[in-house]
Amino acid sequence: MLCVSPPHINAQHTMHTPHPYRPSSLTRDQADARPGAVLLDFGTNWCGYCRGAAQAVEDALAGHAGVTHLRIEDGPGRRLGRSFGVRLWPTLIFLRDGVEIARLVRPDDAGEIAQALAMLESTP
Repeated sequence: MLCVSPPHINAQHTMHTPHPYRPSSLTRDQADARPGAVLLDFGTNWCGYCRGAAQAVEDALAGHAGVTHLRIEDGPGRRLGRSFGVRLWPTLIFLRDGVEIARLVRPDDAGEIAQALAMLESTP
């Protein structure tokens, strides 16, 4: 999957990746069984869109200590991303007790991420 930096992302965002994407052994069954609020963040460390969105995700998550944030490296042969239908990076999937509450594909500002987090936290 080809991924280049969008023209509207400034250099400050592309230089900073708060937490790297990491390979995950998490299975779909395990993801669905995780209790509470979970943000699955699918992407790669070399993806310009992912690097550009990283700070917005971190900014939006500030003050949401109850949300588990998992940055999962995605790509060929990675079944978890495929099981969620991930096609573009980054894809953010907001789960509450294993149920998808919201999804954002290539978010570019903390506001839309904050809205999805608000939905996640207001869902019983």
